[in-house]
Amino acid sequence: MIELLVPADEAGQRLDRFLAARSEMGSRSRVQRLIADARVTLNGAPAKAGAILRTGDRIAVGMQPPDESSGPGGRALAEDIPLDVLYEDEDLLVIHKPAGLVVHPAPGHWRGTLVSALLHRWRGPRPGLDELRPGIVHRLDRETSGVLVIGKTPEVVARLAAQFKSREVEKEYLAVVWRAPRPRSGVIDKPVGRHPKRRQRMAIRRDGRAAVTSYETIEEFGDLAVLRLRPETGRTHQLRVHLASIGHPILGDKVYGRARNVRDPRLRDFSRQALHAARLSFGHPADGRRLSFEAPLPADLEALLEHLRAR
Repeated sequence: MIELLVPADEAGQRLDRFLAARSEMGSRSRVQRLIADARVTLNGAPAKAGAILRTGDRIAVGMQPPDESSGPGGRALAEDIPLDVLYEDEDLLVIHKPAGLVVHPAPGHWRGTLVSALLHRWRGPRPGLDELRPGIVHRLDRETSGVLVIGKTPEVVARLAAQFKSREVEKEYLAVVWRAPRPRSGVIDKPVGRHPKRRQRMAIRRDGRAAVTSYETIEEFGDLAVLRLRPETGRTHQLRVHLASIGHPILGDKVYGRARNVRDPRLRDFSRQALHAARLSFGHPADGRRLSFEAPLPADLEALLEHLRAR
């Protein structure tokens, strides 16, 4: 069961659009099928796709129907997937997520996810945690590497989520982008929302949710540059959309970049978006002490930078 509370800044939306914006729900058509199958309730009553949401509305979504690649009842399966653990105690698990690992299961990605790895590590679901997102309070795109924190109890998850919401969590990313921006540092303050036609994409929209990203150029290589990014908000695809909107898309971003005539095979064949969550800082939910974790550059990004510096 997935339970959601409608925040004030998302009130006024249709129910199906609100759910479709959550990646764990899959496509809008799948959301509509779940609603049609009476798997979605709004404030305890069967929901309609076009219901207009109000602040504080409670939405409950039943388990996904069985899928040929899922476990019984559409549940994620425990799998022995190794994790690069940066820190662990009785409340928290902090990992360095590799590029290519999907964070939580969704249609088409029931197996091989971080959730499957957690279920194996914990020998099954932990009491009180969402079965499809156990302990996960933020996410990284499949192709993005870097630091990810996971809570082990409902209380810890709630406290971490509150820190993310109040912007007490400090996030720092490194990205290789096309051309160095001018000025070399600045702030991108543009609202981000679901693309009006391509529902799996995000876009800059006047009616989108507030999104702010600070950037700083730390290296230049002619047609490419390395930026340090500090997002103040955590919108879906925020960094990728923001950088593309100012004309500096991330190298390897097949969604928000554009086709380029690239002669250098090392750049042309780079297999993922060159984005890395390098550092994450937050207050420990049990005692408040400030924690900071760093994930070193993975081998593919390290090799890319060595190649750029040697050109």
